[in-house]
Amino acid sequence: MSSEPIEAEGTTLLVTAEQAGARLDKALAMLAGEISRARLQQVIREGGVCLNGVLASDPSRKVAEGDELALVMPAAKPAAPIGQAIPLDVVYEDDALIVIDKPAGLVVHPAGGHEDGTLVNALIAHCGESLSGIGGVRRPGIVHRLDKDTSGLLVVAKTDKAHQGLAKQFADHGRTGPLERAYLALVWGAPRRPHGTIEAALERSNRNREKMAVVGEGRGREAITHFTLLERYPPLLRGQEETEALASLIECRLETGRTHQIRVHMSHLGHPLLGDQLYGSGYMTKASRLPEGARDALTALGRQALHAAVLGFEHPVTGEEMHFESPPPADFANLQTQLAVL
Repeated sequence: MSSEPIEAEGTTLLVTAEQAGARLDKALAMLAGEISRARLQQVIREGGVCLNGVLASDPSRKVAEGDELALVMPAAKPAAPIGQAIPLDVVYEDDALIVIDKPAGLVVHPAGGHEDGTLVNALIAHCGESLSGIGGVRRPGIVHRLDKDTSGLLVVAKTDKAHQGLAKQFADHGRTGPLERAYLALVWGAPRRPHGTIEAALERSNRNREKMAVVGEGRGREAITHFTLLERYPPLLRGQEETEALASLIECRLETGRTHQIRVHMSHLGHPLLGDQLYGSGYMTKASRLPEGARDALTALGRQALHAAVLGFEHPVTGEEMHFESPPPADFANLQTQLAVL
């Protein structure tokens, strides 16, 4: 812990009756509304706050009306990951956030086996000094992720305030706000119902740690997916006897956002995603029943046929309702075209 306040330009704040009796960290969060309470606790412990001219290092200390607080925020530290000049499809960007249309094959965050070449590395290079620091580190704020081989829309925070606001919306799953996430999926077969809800808890599989698995009541984490049948291949024609669907196009809307949620839920329903080697391996022989053009398109896809097509949220700074749509990438669209001629 520092023995002196951090040397940087500071801000003087006066405790009012509204903050009187509150903890030091809570009072500061009320007075300096754009900084998270967790970040302020860190700054207090590092010697960045004085109470009536005396260093205050205990976040739980109570304050009184008329107390003078001197807050000195340290400059954001450089991000641990390095910036890399990786091309990005930027859909929208302002001082608070950035919306990216992520290509398949791009990992979102550095991790074991993917220490660089990720979306985070690309964003550090792209955003540069406009990243004001998440938790005191100059880095992009990841509030949700897409699998490496899933394409589509992703929003990332550039400031601490935006990170707090977006994280709160994603934690709420859009139940009380405008958060909206819709995915397009090409699956084997077709659900009997035109729409429905899959409510099945998920946890890490004991047999294969790379997989998630549906578990019984009282276990795992709540997971809810709403699905709608958009297209059936071949189509069900009026006046003709129903034929078996080889595949279908499904829209999935998330009420929760668990790892591999759509992939696991659709497999659990009996309709795994085309190209999904992890959750649909038992269905790969169905590819032999596809016409040559569709088989070639599926081989060219080389991944699960999943695309994050719609993203909506409330702007965490302006309060504006934001809405973005992304058409499927060429490999997905080509497979869809080939299936449509069945």
